[in-house]
Amino acid sequence: MGIWERFTTLLKSNINDLISRAENPEKMLDQIVVDMRTQLQKAKQQVAAAIADEKRLKDQAEAEYKAAQDWEQKAMLAVKEGRDDLAKQALMRQGEHFAHAQQLETTWTAHQAETEKLKNSLRDLNDKIEEAKRKKNLLLARQRRAQAQARINETMSSMSEKSAFEAFARMEERIDQNERMLKASTEIEEEFTGDRLQHDFKQLEKVAGAASADQQLLALKQKMGLLGAGSSGAPRQIGAGEEVVHAEVEDVRREKK
Repeated sequence: MGIWERFTTLLKSNINDLISRAENPEKMLDQIVVDMRTQLQKAKQQVAAAIADEKRLKDQAEAEYKAAQDWEQKAMLAVKEGRDDLAKQALMRQGEHFAHAQQLETTWTAHQAETEKLKNSLRDLNDKIEEAKRKKNLLLARQRRAQAQARINETMSSMSEKSAFEAFARMEERIDQNERMLKASTEIEEEFTGDRLQHDFKQLEKVAGAASADQQLLALKQKMGLLGAGSSGAPRQIGAGEEVVHAEVEDVRREKK
């Protein structure tokens, strides 16, 4: 299993364990981000080691090519000096270094490709961690909204339409009862403090005022010639008004007795 496979397997295992034990969403999200960053740091160290191995392979391949060139130069020198035996040995050594250099170059090329994949994977992971950090606040806001909605639903479910109307009805009945008690208290106050007598006189004044108005109306009609001279309507109306006044006075007197 490669570096990246080990990293993703461990990260998924940690996240699944957190989700299965999650009680506080905010703490869970914070812990997930912390774990992701910790694993990312470990992965960076491993990728850095892989990059170092790649550079070492490259340096070794280049060194072998350099050694091959050096032995080729030595073979050429031996030929110039007429030492073919030494030239053959130098060429054999040059071939060994060249073959070794080719093997190292092949290994280095493959390792370089894997290292580039690891670098790209780290970039993607780093971008996802940054995105997770940005989404964390949004997820927490959604969680808080869901909790608030749940509390609202619980409150609404504990209240019924019937109970609300019953509360209004009870309040209305209480207000009506308070108004009736106030009226009763006012009547009792008037009855036992002398205000009732003053009220009766006010009623008599209203009746007398009405009779006076009747007399004034009859006098106006007579002045306008609508009743005629010597008409008996005015005395009767006036008399009727006086009878009404006397009747009201008698009623008041009887009530006082």
